[in-house]
Formats: sequence, structure tokens, C-alpha cells
Amino acid sequence: MRIALLAGALAVTLAASSSAHADSSVLTYHGSLDRAGRYVMPDLTYERARGLHLDTSFGATFPGQVSAQPLLWRQPGTGAGVLIVATEEDEVYAFDDKTGAQKWMRTLGEPAAQGGLHCGNIWPLGVTGTPVIDPARATLYLDAAVMRDNQPRHEVYALSLADGSIEPGWPVDVATALGGRFDSRVQNQRGALALFGGRVFVPFGGLAGDCGVYHGIVVGVSQSDPAKVAAFSTGGRGAGIWAQGGVTGDGKSLFAATGNTIFVKEWGDGEAVLRFGPDLARPVAQRDFFSPSDWRDLDAHDLDLGGTAPIPIDVPSAKGVRKLIFEIGKDGDAYLLDRDNLGGFGGQLAREHVSGLKTIASPAVWAAADGVFVALEVEGANCPTETPGKGLLVLKIRADPAPAITTAWCGSVASIHGSPIVTTTDGRSNPIVFAIGAQGDSRLYAFRGDTGELLASPRDRVPGTRDFETLIAADGRLFVIGGGKVYAFAF
Repeated sequence: MRIALLAGALAVTLAASSSAHADSSVLTYHGSLDRAGRYVMPDLTYERARGLHLDTSFGATFPGQVSAQPLLWRQPGTGAGVLIVATEEDEVYAFDDKTGAQKWMRTLGEPAAQGGLHCGNIWPLGVTGTPVIDPARATLYLDAAVMRDNQPRHEVYALSLADGSIEPGWPVDVATALGGRFDSRVQNQRGALALFGGRVFVPFGGLAGDCGVYHGIVVGVSQSDPAKVAAFSTGGRGAGIWAQGGVTGDGKSLFAATGNTIFVKEWGDGEAVLRFGPDLARPVAQRDFFSPSDWRDLDAHDLDLGGTAPIPIDVPSAKGVRKLIFEIGKDGDAYLLDRDNLGGFGGQLAREHVSGLKTIASPAVWAAADGVFVALEVEGANCPTETPGKGLLVLKIRADPAPAITTAWCGSVASIHGSPIVTTTDGRSNPIVFAIGAQGDSRLYAFRGDTGELLASPRDRVPGTRDFETLIAADGRLFVIGGGKVYAFAF
């Protein structure tokens, strides 16, 4: 009976995952609000992956640099796919997903200049965090750093996907909306945007260098009335919400992870996983926040817990499904948290040191019959001797007899802070981990998710890949950005 219940629960979870991608749209960062980086590609089996190659029939080019992941929207009634790319030059492009032909382009303004910011490492600074699409409204939401009256501003936009026009009532100037509690000269927007409960959520942290007095902030703007804005701000200075995955969710709650606080005497929401409702009320109950018991030491050594976003995972167990949060910090320590009771200070269910290098990019996550796998582009601390690769780490999460994290296999990827994805043929079968050699060898790698066998690594490179590079899977192809161009790989 227990086995039957477990199989049924897992089937429901996997069916929901498959249906979320049934139309091959990619509407948000890593494909869904849980940021799992999991895509269903019915024809992409292990054998077909061995034929992975560059699709030379596709060509989409644009000027400028891109930090955000591309998105793919399907036009209602036509089935036509539109690939969306937003740049640091504050330009948004729409391309035909079959040919790469440009459909429209929208300039939002002049990107923030180095002279107007107190520190940072992205020049110019425009759209950095991955936008989000509401298919029901056919609207794209994004944050852009722009220069207004010789001052940097952060503005939240709503663009029509039909032609890139700005929707009425938008953009929302964040500093104005927060009544002076926000300084665009020291705040930056790097994490992915999210839609939940009729609002668009935008996370903020600081600029590289941690200059000035900034806070970890989440802004929630009403989609129907953009004048209505909710906000959360960390109590302590710093504690930026800057992870690439931004705000995550499980359909009931939102989650965010914070970085180190600066010059604090008492805990001020830093080094934490926080749970929110749509109103962004401050989490105060033990069930609504988690922070490691050694948060002061993490602060002192700039070892942000919030280098990655918290990932909701459903882990099969003999008693059904354990609803957990997976989080990994800069120090390479991975945590499992009870999703219904985050546990307060030191309340983790498991903590395991899994990597010896800084962990600050996004994982890919997929389910198996006896656990959940998590892939990260980092060097593993406990790689098995039979799969001793360097650069790709795959963990296995089990719930029985107690929640635990072990290293499943390791692979070799020449990358600096890349973010892998995983494809399956039906939500579970033929898991394939794809990783890009971001700022490394710029090659695409494909590994069997169950064993770590390298299936393919085409000689065609993607020049100009950047830190935290990730890719998307849709319409039987993989899309990745490099050096002012979108590359498509087929199989």
C-alpha cells in the first residue's frame, strides 16, 4: 500500500511538471517558479542526445550584453513561438523561434552609467534579472536600471508581447513607490522576477563591492493596478537578495534567500531563507525563516547563504512526499529545510559540505523513484572515484530514514559559475543534464542524469558566454546566448 501511495504521489508531481511545459513555452527563469531548470522534451532520449549539433538554420543577433535568461512565448491561436531577449543596454528584442528573424525591438531608456553608481561590475547596467511572462495578459514584466535626469533609477515595466509597447500605468519607479526608502545608486536587481497572487515580485540587493547603505528588498507590484506596491526590506544593512533564481515559490508561498549583513550587532534578516505571502509581511515566526546557527561567522567571511535561491523540492518517502527546501551557500554547505516549518536559527533537517568552491549559481533539479537529484556547476568535495569529474556536481536527496544529502556523481565541465538545466522525455525518464562552459571553454555538454556518462559535447562553441550563463529547452532545441547572438542546438 505504501509503495502504491508513493507511486501515485510521484506521478501527480511529475504530471504537473510535464503539463507546465506541454506547450514548450518558457515563461520564467529556469522554466517554473520553483526554479528547477527542468524541461520536458519528448523526443530527446539518451541516444538522440549523442547527435547534438549546432542548428545553422537559426540566427538571432543583437548588439550588447545579456545577463538575463531568454524566454519563449507562444502566441495564442497561432502556435508561433517568440523568443524574448533583454539586454544590459536596456533593449528588449522579440525573435521568431524558428528562424531567429527579429519581430520587434523596444528601447526602454539609457542604461545606468558607471559614474552614477557608487560601485558595481556590470557596465552598462540595464536589464540584469530575468523577466517574467504572464501568458493570460500576453505581457512581459522586467526591471531596468535607467538614467533619468543624470541619476540612475530602477523602473519596473510591463510590455505588450504583441509589439513591445509599454502598458498603461507603467513603468513603476521603485524609489518613488517606496517613498525614499530605496537608493538606486547602491541597490541592484539581479534575481529573476516572479508572478504570484496577481503581483509581479522583484528582488533587490546591492552592487558588487557592497558600497553604501543598501538592504535586501522585495517589491510586489499589482498587475491590475501598478500604483499598489507592497515591499519587504531586511532589518539589517546588506542582506541582499541577489541570487540568480530570485524569488521562488511552491504555489502556496514565496521564498527568498539573503546574503551577509554589514556592521550589525543583532540578526537583521541576513544569511537566511525567508517565507512570504503575497503581501510581503515580515517573517517573524520560526516556521517562516531559517538562518544557520553560525550566521555571524558567515557574515564575517562574506559567505552568503543567499548565493543561490531556495529550491522547493518534493522528495518521495515511505510516508508519502516530504516537502523540503534545498539551499546551498557560498561556502559549499548544502541544507535541507522543512518547507512547512523552516526551523528558525539552526533548524535545518540536514547540512552537508558538498563543494570546496564558491557556490553562487543555480541548480537543476529532477525526481527519481527513490529521491531527488540536484546538479550544480561547481567542484564537488566528495566525488566518487568512479566518476571523479571536475566542474559539475550532482547530489542525491533522500527522505528515508531521515532527510540526507549525498554526492551521486561528478562530471567535467570547464565553466565559471554556469547554471545547468535538465531535460526528460516525460518528467522522469531519460534525464539529461546540460551545462554550458560559461567563461570557460564555451562548449555545451550533455550528461546522462542517472550515471553521469558524457553523451555529447559538440565542437561548435558559444563565444562570449558570461558568468551565471544558463540555457532553455523548447521546441526540440536548446537556446543559449553568447556575444550578441542566440545559438540554437538541435539533435
